[in-house]
Formats: sequence, structure tokens, C-alpha cells
Amino acid sequence: MATHHTKVLIIGSGAAGLTAAIYAARANLKPILLAGLQPGGQLTITTDVENFPGFPDGVMGPELMERMQAQAERVGTEVIYDLITEADLSKRPFRCVGDSGDEYIADTVIVATGASARWLDLPSEVEYRGFGVSACATCDAFFFRGKDVAIVGGGNTAVEEAIFLTNHASSVTLIHRRDSLRAERVMQDHLFANPKIKVIWNAVVDQVLGSESPKSVTGVRIRDVATGAVSELPVAGLFVAIGHTPNTELFKGVLDMDAEGYLVTKPDSTATNVPGVFAAGDVQDHVFRQAITAAGTGCMAAIEADRFLVEHGAEV
Repeated sequence: MATHHTKVLIIGSGAAGLTAAIYAARANLKPILLAGLQPGGQLTITTDVENFPGFPDGVMGPELMERMQAQAERVGTEVIYDLITEADLSKRPFRCVGDSGDEYIADTVIVATGASARWLDLPSEVEYRGFGVSACATCDAFFFRGKDVAIVGGGNTAVEEAIFLTNHASSVTLIHRRDSLRAERVMQDHLFANPKIKVIWNAVVDQVLGSESPKSVTGVRIRDVATGAVSELPVAGLFVAIGHTPNTELFKGVLDMDAEGYLVTKPDSTATNVPGVFAAGDVQDHVFRQAITAAGTGCMAAIEADRFLVEHGAEV
């Protein structure tokens, strides 16, 4: 077990964390980035990424994250494959302990632990994730131009994404386990008025159907929760929109959070309620949840950490 000292400790290795690392390293802050449970974040389970600037032909999600990490390391970031299990943010310097037993002492901390999409927990869903099953319509709708798709959910996100999908898909079927939606009334009005959308009520997806060559979704098996009747719906894609869970359990009672558990930051800032602790990416953004917006807040967090160190001094 070892003790590591740094001016900037970055927790999380997705687009937000790696961008923060690039900016912090270029400011000669010699940051340490902890890769966490899922190195590379949610983009590592994404196939083609066609909306990240600078890649006119698109890029595979894992490759994009590998490039970001290589860039962060080239400019001076130390990447450590460890998972923080304990964080004492009561005083500076801050003290964090990893699953390895190593201790991390830092003058500033950037929390970029992200959020995890909630899934249906079906083996077939896992099998076709990235091959027609997605948790982000904004990211992947483009791949379903002129095709029939289904989406599961009943809240604002599901309704928003269903409407968005109609810009690309030929038809969208919303599958909801209840007989009414939780989404805001005005959004429901837009949904019901869209001729491309139909709703299947009181139903759940029991299985994702697909082919192996090429590997792709061909349909879903639906079960009526009232009657138990089973039917199949032919679709080329399934979007799961039942919410996200921010990875903030470690900071409960310490950092301010909203009702859903997302970290609260000050207006036009990534600063949390604890001076010297900043939050970037999906851990504090439940609206956009895009790689590019995560990267943007990662940049902001690194700049704010640098300014904090200048203003408050650091002896590391």
C-alpha cells in the first residue's frame, strides 16, 4: 500500500475525467486520475460514435476513450487503476482511499464518476447492447434511419426520446408497463399527436430477439402484465429509457445532491458546496448526458481547480 500526493485528484475516467486530466496536466498540475470500476466510462460500451467533433467518419467508443487517455498520459497525467471506496472531504488536503488500500492526498478533487443507465436486466438485452439495444436515442437514433424501433419507459426522458426518434425512424413504438405516462402533460400531448408513434400499454419486454450474422436486433417479445399474453414486435432497435443512476453513493451526506442523487454545482461553474471539490460530466448533468458536454464540463473543472490552487495555495 502506498500514499500518493497530487494537486488534482480526478475520480473517473470517462470523457469528463479524461478531459479534465488533459487540461490539468497542461497546466503542469501533474494530476492523478483514478480509472474506477469502468475505465473509459459509458462510451466503452458504445459502438459507433458519429457526433463527436473531429471524426468525420465516426469513431468506435472504446477507441475514442483510448485516444483521450493516451493524450492525457502524454501531457503528464498519471492514470491509476483503482476504485475509491472512502473519501474524506472534511478538510484540505482531501484524503481518499482506494480499493487497493492506497491512500490519495489531494489539494483539489474533481468528481467525474458519471451515471449508469438503468437497464431491463435481460440476458438478451446485454447480448445485443451496442448491436441495436441502446440507452441513448440522441447518440444512436441516426443508425435507425427509415427503420422501425421500440422504446421502453414512461417518464419525460422516454417521451422526449420517442419524439426525437421520429426524426430518423419510420415508426416508434413506446412500451410502458402501466396504463398512463408519468411525463409532463404537454410532452404527452406532443407524443400522442405524432403519427409515427404508437403506444403499447400495460406491457413489458421479456426478450430481445436478434440475428447473429450480422449481429443485430430483429424484434422484441412483449408480455401483457394484465393477461400474461405474449406477442412479438418486429423492430430493428430497442431503446431503454427508464432513467439513469448517478454514481454518487460515496459522497452522500457530504456533497449537495438533488432529489435524484446528481451532484449540485454552482451556476456557471463546476464547484460543489465543498471548496476545492468540483464535479463534471454525467454525475452532475441529468439533462444532456453527451460525451461532448461531459468533456466541456471536464475542461471547466480543471480550469476552476487551477484557479482555486492559485487563490488558496497548495503545498503538495
